[in-house]
Parts: sequence; C-alpha cells; structure tokens
Amino acid sequence: MKHRGPATASKLAEVVPATSNFPRKDTIMASSRRIELLLNSNVENLGIVGDVVRVRMGFARNFLIPMGLAEIPTPEKIEALAAEREIALQKYEENQTLQAALIERLADVALTLTRSANDQGGLYGSVTQRDISDALAENDFVVPTRAVRLHQAIRRVGTYSVTIQFGKDLRTDIDIIVNPDRPLEDREEMEFDDEGNLIIVEQKAASENEASETESEDASTEETAEATA
Repeated sequence: MKHRGPATASKLAEVVPATSNFPRKDTIMASSRRIELLLNSNVENLGIVGDVVRVRMGFARNFLIPMGLAEIPTPEKIEALAAEREIALQKYEENQTLQAALIERLADVALTLTRSANDQGGLYGSVTQRDISDALAENDFVVPTRAVRLHQAIRRVGTYSVTIQFGKDLRTDIDIIVNPDRPLEDREEMEFDDEGNLIIVEQKAASENEASETESEDASTEETAEATA
C-alpha cells in the first residue's frame, strides 16, 4: 500500500494568501507564463472557491476565465468570497478525512471479477474504470470512477495492480483479479507476453512423447551394451 496523509487546502495549488495587503496591479503577473487568479468555484486539483492561485496563462485564457471559474483578483472580490471560502474549506477537510479513511480500508484489497473469455484468455469485452468503481461500490467501497487510475481497459484474464487516487496526496494500490466464467481449455500450455500476444511454447504432449522416446533410446542402448558384454 502506498498512501500519504491528508493534504491541506494550500497543497491543492500554489495558493497566494488572501489578505488585505494585496499586491499592486503591476505585480499580479509573476511572469509572462503565469497569472494570479481568484477562484470563483472549487476546481479539482487546483483549489477551492476564494483561493488566489498562480496558473499558466494558457490554462487561464482557454479554460478558467471563459468558464467563469476564475477572475482577476481584487481586495473587494476576495472579501466577498471569504465566507463562501470558509464553508468550502470545512467541506474539503471533512471530505479529506473520509477519503483518508477509505484509503486505509482499501489496503490489501483484492477485487475479483468474472468475465466471459475465449480459450486464450481474451475477454469478450473489457474491464473499465466504471466496472471497477461499480464493483468496489458493491463491496461497500464508494470510489468515484475518476479516482480509479486505469491507463487502459483490461482485456485479458489475470491479476492487475490498479491505483486508487484522490487528489495529489491520497493513493493506494489494489489487486484486480479477472477470472473467466468457465474453465479455459489448454490454458496451462499457453503463455502470453505483456501485450497479450500468444507465445508459442512446446506442447505438453510433445514434451511427454519426447521424454518417452528418450527413455526408450536409453533402454535400448543399455540392452545393446549388455548383449555385447
């Protein structure tokens, strides 16, 4: 298990303290690449309403400002959002406590899923983030789909390590065991690489025949040696 303690609101972003000693207009932009903005709403992995954060110009221009999520801060606007920020901060801290407890409960969890598969172990379909989230919920682990960090859908039977992560600081790994809904024929005689491609291996029967032939040859050699003696 890998997890860290709860984050504080200041860890969500590069937050500028919202005080009456607000920097002059000519110092708002720390550089040509970043700008300070006041968040009008909570933005995941960035900050909560009322935070003054430094963000890249492109992110501000193309997303935060057009969506009404942030604006250029002024002392008056910061003061107007102060009460709303306190409420959001309290909810954030409560949520962090719940998420930290959930991360602890997920330690060493192994989730087993059963799926239809062909004889080579390929799934008819796939296991997605939504599937894992739903299966966890059925086992009393309420994990949002976006918290399931699955780089690509699972398409083969087997055991997989999947990360569950909340924000930047709370994370743990769980095992996802995908079993076929029926026994797979000749499964033991097949091996697959990391990409799911079949690796041609010597068949068990052929190996047994070869071993039998070797034993026969050895026996024949021994008999010939005895006859010669």
